[in-house]
Amino acid sequence: MVLRTGIIGAGYIADWHADAVKLTGAARLAAVCDLSAEAAGALAAAHGARVFTSVEEMIAADVVDAVHICTPPQLHRALAVQCLEAGLHCLVEKPVALSVDEMEAMAAAAEASGKVLGAGHNFLGVPGYERLKAMVRSGALGRVAQAEINWHFPLPPLRSGPYGLWLLRAPGNLLKELGPHLYAFAVDLFGPVEVLHLEVGKPVELPGMGTRPQVWRVMARAGEVDLSFNISLVEIMDDRSVTIRGSSAMARLDYANDTLEVSRENTADIVANPFLRQMSLAGQALREGVVNGSKQLVSLNRKQPYALSFQGAVRAFYDAAGTGRPLDARFGPEAALQVTQAIDATLAARLPALAAPQLPAKTRDPQPKALVIGGTGFIGRHLTRALVARGTDVRVLSRGRSGPFDDLPDQVETVAVSLRDAEGLRAAMEGIEVVYNLARALETTWEAALENDVGVALRVAEAAQAAGVSRLVYTGTIASYDMSDPSQTITEDTGFADDMADRNLYARSKAECERRLMQMYRDTGLPVTIARPGIVVGPGGPLQHWGIGRWHGAGAVRIWGKGRNILPFVLIDDVCDGLIAMGDHPEAVGQSFTLVGEPMLTARDYFDAIHQTTGARIAVRPGNLQLFWAADAVKYRLKRHVLGRKGALRASLRDWKSRAHLSPFDNAKPKRMLGWQPESDRSRFIDRAITRANLFGF
Repeated sequence: MVLRTGIIGAGYIADWHADAVKLTGAARLAAVCDLSAEAAGALAAAHGARVFTSVEEMIAADVVDAVHICTPPQLHRALAVQCLEAGLHCLVEKPVALSVDEMEAMAAAAEASGKVLGAGHNFLGVPGYERLKAMVRSGALGRVAQAEINWHFPLPPLRSGPYGLWLLRAPGNLLKELGPHLYAFAVDLFGPVEVLHLEVGKPVELPGMGTRPQVWRVMARAGEVDLSFNISLVEIMDDRSVTIRGSSAMARLDYANDTLEVSRENTADIVANPFLRQMSLAGQALREGVVNGSKQLVSLNRKQPYALSFQGAVRAFYDAAGTGRPLDARFGPEAALQVTQAIDATLAARLPALAAPQLPAKTRDPQPKALVIGGTGFIGRHLTRALVARGTDVRVLSRGRSGPFDDLPDQVETVAVSLRDAEGLRAAMEGIEVVYNLARALETTWEAALENDVGVALRVAEAAQAAGVSRLVYTGTIASYDMSDPSQTITEDTGFADDMADRNLYARSKAECERRLMQMYRDTGLPVTIARPGIVVGPGGPLQHWGIGRWHGAGAVRIWGKGRNILPFVLIDDVCDGLIAMGDHPEAVGQSFTLVGEPMLTARDYFDAIHQTTGARIAVRPGNLQLFWAADAVKYRLKRHVLGRKGALRASLRDWKSRAHLSPFDNAKPKRMLGWQPESDRSRFIDRAITRANLFGF
């Protein structure tokens, strides 16, 4: 019998769980439950499942035998206990629990109910790990003395947000979120972990939230095996690995890429020995690359290592839930308990760097005159602080009530309102003079873009009119322009194509938002003005900016085109100045303004400046736009005709050329009408855009 399963929490990670259920055939996805009916509906529609907005409703409907709990971690315990007591098997995303007490309560509920409680330690499910574990168990590595387990992988939200994520709300949350990946390997291979020492480093300042360590180094022991756990979240070369050193051999598992290599001694003479060792490693690397590449090619990337890790965990969970056999210890509650104990012991060091920040006490209620939608994003954070610096209190729409403005309790208030809630939006605009709509939705179909981007923009505009707001500033994008012709200088009079169907969804959707908002201006007098920022750079912005090229980690980028044309860079502070001026200037109503800085840097100039100012040499390669377009055509056909994604879209060659920003820009209009003065000195621009931007986190 195929079990019926449900997913609770329809965020990013839920997609991986849903795909793993489908691809393994271990169960049938029958329900998706989320407080947001829209989020649940989007996932459910892709898998033919029912939508629920409460766990109680889903349980009462009797449509599932098991659930995957994919909510924020603070909800795991209550939901798991509720579902176990209702007779449902539970697979819980990591971190399974936030404390030993929580984990013990969940385990007790599983034992009392007789149902399976699984831990989402997904990287233990990659095939390479199973081979590594077999080597350790069989003694193929000899007597194991030491293991080093690494998570060196950039975490951009630490530097550029969004800051409302659970893992950023407290310093220890970083270890609770990422630590299970590392500690689970050690527990499964060697048993309970005894923590000996913790060091943290490379702190980064979060706006209004204090500092967070970006580097964690933990010394520990499990039996006779010495352990070191290393986490680095700065912009660094990806190294997520387990290295085990034994008396006979050393094995290194790259669990992010599912490759396993073993280095061992040989009995050749002193000349041949190093040659044979390297040839052995070369042969292993070739084999691993061919096997993994073949898997991904044949499966159309559905068997990439991260997907395989979820499939391994899901398969083990349903093997136990469906047959009554014991759950694989890798994913069992005892392992989860030991992982939680090790993380608690690590955080018990209570180093000063982990102390909660001292925030100013609130002395008055804010009197907001500006509303920022998307206020926790890169531009929104800077805009909010720029408004406060000018003496304007601000109301910010956000999913949560804590975030990057906790240090401004007298000037900034945060409210949680759904952008689908017309009445809630109108109420949030009471007393507001200027609304800045910085929201955007990145969708995969035109129908979804119309609903979640265009529909939201219109709903915000209608609420602004109903609330009597004097100005609505909407942020479009220069991506909506046709920038494929180097001989055409773009101004606000250039306009967009009448038919945008051959453009990427983001460019097309933003253009449609603008068209409809300007129609409202003409028909109903909507007091709207439209901003189109260029490639925005500065403190809080990402190193891996996809407006410049296609990134391959922090150390390599394939730029769009040859990279020798001037790019429309603009400083974040200059963008904020322009947005505020658009909200203030009476002649800005009904106008659009392209906010790009003075022509200064090509893509190659930009990366040369990064090297000169930071010492980091990024591997920069030109990107052939015709080849990008041709490769996209192949992917389009595979999506449409093999994977059956009828909503797949293909961008034109003109669209791909536009990504290189081949057309120059004229920024005279905002300077003339608004008195806008973007940075014009090249050295000062580089200082603000790169030197002081903390692009690498250290």
